[in-house]
Amino acid sequence: MDLLGARAKESRNEEPAHPAIEIRAVGGKAAAVLLAWLHPPQSVEMSDASASQQIDDIVRRTAGWRGERLSQLRALIRGADPAVIEEVKWKKPSRPEGVPVWSHDGIVCIGEALKNAVRLTFPKGAQLKDPKGLFNTRLDSKTVRAIDFHEGDAINGSALKALILEGARLNRS
Repeated sequence: MDLLGARAKESRNEEPAHPAIEIRAVGGKAAAVLLAWLHPPQSVEMSDASASQQIDDIVRRTAGWRGERLSQLRALIRGADPAVIEEVKWKKPSRPEGVPVWSHDGIVCIGEALKNAVRLTFPKGAQLKDPKGLFNTRLDSKTVRAIDFHEGDAINGSALKALILEGARLNRS
C-alpha cells in the first residue's frame, strides 16, 4: 500500500482517502479481485427478526380496526404454522413499507390493509380446499384466491388455520 500511497501523493499531491480508492486507480483484474475480497457484497435479504420488526411497524401504522385485524390475522397465521417465515416484499414508492408475506417453502399468504378491508391473498388459493367458504374475492382467478375481512366480520380461526396449513403443505409437494 505504501507504493500506491506514494503514487497517489505524486500524482495528486495529496493523501488517498481510502486504500481501496488507490487500488481502483491502479486498475486491472487483480485490483477488482482484491476489492471483492476486501469488501464483499452485502446481502440485501432481511433476517426474520428484521422482517418481523417491519411487520410490527406496518401493523402499528395501520390505523383503527384494520391494524387490529391485521394483527389478529398475523397471530392466527403464526399460530397455525410455527415454521412460517415472515417476510416483507414489494417495497415501492407508492408503498414504501412493503407488504407482509408469510412463507413456508414458498408464499402461503400475503396480508394487505385496503381502504375498507384487510385482505389475505393466497397465491395458490385455487388449489386449496375451502370447505367453509372463506374465500370471497378473486374467485375468477385460475390461481389466486383471497379473503377480504371487513369491519365487524367474525374470523373463523379454525378454518383459516386449515387453509394456512394446506397452503404450506401444497408448497412442500
